[in-house]
Amino acid sequence: MHVHDETTARLAEAILAYSVQRMQMDPPPLDHGSTARELADRAGPTITATGIGGLEALRVFAEVLGPACISVDHPRFLSFVPAAPTEASILFDLVVGASSIFAGSWLEGSGAVYAENEALRYVADLAGFPAAAGGVFVSGGTAGNLSALIAARWRWRQRAGGRHDRTRGLIITSSGTHSSVASASRAMDADVLVVPADEQGRLHTEALDAAIAGMSAPDLERVFAIVATCGTTNAGVIDHLDGVADAAERLRIWMHVDGAYGGAGLAAPSVRPLYIGIERADSFIVDPHKWLFAPFDCCALIYRDPEIGRLAHTQHAEYLDVLHGSGDEWNPSDFAHHLSRRARGLPFWFSLATYGTEQYTEAVETTLQVAHAGAELVDAAAHLELIMRPELSVVMFRRTGWSPAQYQDWSDRLLLSGAAFVTPSAWNGETILRICVVNPRTTVGDIAMIIESLA
Repeated sequence: MHVHDETTARLAEAILAYSVQRMQMDPPPLDHGSTARELADRAGPTITATGIGGLEALRVFAEVLGPACISVDHPRFLSFVPAAPTEASILFDLVVGASSIFAGSWLEGSGAVYAENEALRYVADLAGFPAAAGGVFVSGGTAGNLSALIAARWRWRQRAGGRHDRTRGLIITSSGTHSSVASASRAMDADVLVVPADEQGRLHTEALDAAIAGMSAPDLERVFAIVATCGTTNAGVIDHLDGVADAAERLRIWMHVDGAYGGAGLAAPSVRPLYIGIERADSFIVDPHKWLFAPFDCCALIYRDPEIGRLAHTQHAEYLDVLHGSGDEWNPSDFAHHLSRRARGLPFWFSLATYGTEQYTEAVETTLQVAHAGAELVDAAAHLELIMRPELSVVMFRRTGWSPAQYQDWSDRLLLSGAAFVTPSAWNGETILRICVVNPRTTVGDIAMIIESLA
């Protein structure tokens, strides 16, 4: 299994040929899911005592398993938050796998960590963070939010000098906050105070201040973080970050900004003013695998003061002591709740190095233009109603007169036909449609086709 022989060479050629062919598809097939019974019937047993061979395993994937996965990079994949990795990032993902790099420590992966830190610096600069800021690439927004909040609670308890070591902490969020924050609170055994969002789904300063004013003194003592969002997943709106920063400073607590989807808009001058206040945060995240054109899985977690993240997360064991020598090392494992990690930031770094940041700005601006033009088409369609003008690249609208079942039936037919993937969402308890544009290959014509299919 660990010898590069003629069989391995043929397998390598076949895998590279498959990869190149997949990249050359314009667009790739949208595909759709299958049932477990269907996959079992078509794939047959794949894990056996003697093995089925690499070429046969590749055939099963190419003919059966791969087509049962929806292509997230298809230009008409407009559900959830799609992905659109650049050609260079996809190619370099192959290099990362082939290079067998452990990217948890400087000792073992200094070259990879250096490159990742260059990419992190680009993200930190977009947000206006200081030169000392830094962090790590984690798997996704859920891991990034949890790791940031662990650091926030660590600082809160350190400042209390032991008084809160057994106190159940409290996080302030809004009703528009991503579900991962509630998940993080459960993992940390912390409470959450949810501030009602405004009619567009954003955390507004007045509501936040009113919620804080209504808290008891004991509960105020328990607050260790406020979580704001720049680009809510469902509506794509940005909280009043400056007001959140004011409240965090007043309470002397941590401000974390979840920009998993919308943080990429920092690269676009046309919407950059919407993010005023993010530069005052203690930490923030953005997922390059969403709107910054990297492959899965890749979330940038940035700390204003990375030393707090390091003190909160560094693991200590006899065999790890060698990693903590001179103090000059930058060990990515020290900045999140992980130890082992692949160099998941390298494909993003390679893409940035290949194309330059100007092309990233152009690509993000392109998606914003398409989304806003698509919203105009929705607004002009007699059978549709635009719910709100898009702030970033999410367009929410309703098909007048439709029931939830009609929405779902339309969505299923659209996917099975291979035309597009648009799933129903909800807004104030009502079933609606939502499209999210993050792929520069998505056109206004693609959105026009979807609008026509709803007639």
